[in-house]
Amino acid sequence: MTKIRLRYSKTGKAKYISHLDLMATMRRALLRAGIALKYSEGFNPHPYMSVALPLSVGCGSFCELMDVGLADGEGASGLPGLVTAKLPEGLEVFEAYAPTRKFCEIAWIGIDGTFHYDGGPPPDVCEMLSERFAAETVVIAKKTKRGVSDIDIAPHIRDMGFFGDGAISVAARISAQSPSISPDDIMNALGGGFEGLKPDFAAFARTGLFDANMKIFR
Repeated sequence: MTKIRLRYSKTGKAKYISHLDLMATMRRALLRAGIALKYSEGFNPHPYMSVALPLSVGCGSFCELMDVGLADGEGASGLPGLVTAKLPEGLEVFEAYAPTRKFCEIAWIGIDGTFHYDGGPPPDVCEMLSERFAAETVVIAKKTKRGVSDIDIAPHIRDMGFFGDGAISVAARISAQSPSISPDDIMNALGGGFEGLKPDFAAFARTGLFDANMKIFR
């Protein structure tokens, strides 16, 4: 089996494709592009496909990674264009290569976002948002496999900045794993006594994946 890593983007309407539907969509695109996939053995064989970090529905990304097992003899040459031609609008494979690192080495995610406030943002909102996320503790109720529990996300936010005077732009680098911090967690931190800072609508997109040394992960 040859393992190939795909780098792809998920934008526009494709942001609303769920993780399971994304896996099915990518599998069909690979097959329609004439790519011979490697399947597991047994009663219910399935193709070897795995995503680095599943993406929340509604969140876009310009840096998604997926490992795919190809049948012996297959290579990465020309694969991005072949697969993209079979994908729906909003999904684009822009690189394919042999992986050299494991997904467990991803430590940080770069995200950009935009906060929209009906009637305009509150006065000094950027300063107040910065103070909120620069606090020593930022405790939220986070849903996990074991249920809902309180977690302090402050140690898992490497940096976060807010700027603008209309729609407020957000740029941050947050923990990727153990624990994983999501845009939903950022929004949950604006509950309780911080409701006045919570936007009426927010949009986020992943912009980069990094290892523990803040080197771009590939």
